[in-house]
Amino acid sequence: MRIDVLTIFPEFIEEGFGVGVIGRGARKGLLDLRAHDLRQETTDVHQTVDSAPFGGGAGMVMRPEPVFDLLEAVTPPRPLIYLGPAGRHLTQTVAAELADLDGFSLLCGRYEGVDQRVLDHAVDDVISVGDVVLAGGEIAALTVVEAVGRLVPGVLGNAASIDDESFSDGLLEYPQYTRPAEYRSWAVPAVLTSGDHGKVARWRRAKALRLTLDRRPDLIEARGGLSDEEQDLLLEFEDD
Repeated sequence: MRIDVLTIFPEFIEEGFGVGVIGRGARKGLLDLRAHDLRQETTDVHQTVDSAPFGGGAGMVMRPEPVFDLLEAVTPPRPLIYLGPAGRHLTQTVAAELADLDGFSLLCGRYEGVDQRVLDHAVDDVISVGDVVLAGGEIAALTVVEAVGRLVPGVLGNAASIDDESFSDGLLEYPQYTRPAEYRSWAVPAVLTSGDHGKVARWRRAKALRLTLDRRPDLIEARGGLSDEEQDLLLEFEDD
């Protein structure tokens, strides 16, 4: 998979490309990650990419010329996705949708955003990483790259991890424990050391349901509520 990022801070993006599972995926040749500097297509000595908005107002707006010129110079893969608060929310479903593509590109805004003509005539999609205002799209771009890149086959060392994590079934992930079995008098739940794999699986499901009910009831509602079987599971491990 090829992912291109258009930014005024390519060194920041490239640093993110090199770490963790994404970095390993790139070194294994599974991910082709490229950062492009929007300033490379400017023509003035100051490499200006922004200007004051027509009609007045606070802040600056990214000019259209550097974006269009860079798109024509490097022809990054489509779709071109702009990262901004007006977009559809990044979810695990959206990440999986992007992971099915051969490639895509991300445009990082700065200042008060980009000229609307970029959105109207160059951008194919807009994605938001949450209802929060950032100084620019670089953190959001790296979030998208990691969320999508780890879904590419072979990038994760254990492919089964994807099936077992938060949002994979519309639920938050169950609590995880590791050694030692007791630490500062806090013991791991006995079911996890019982050797009863069927009971462990039921316990994990029950805990995922309980955690989601407590912290993200909207996810339960989106699944159509709890089934009779799920309600029974919650009762079975109510005191565990």
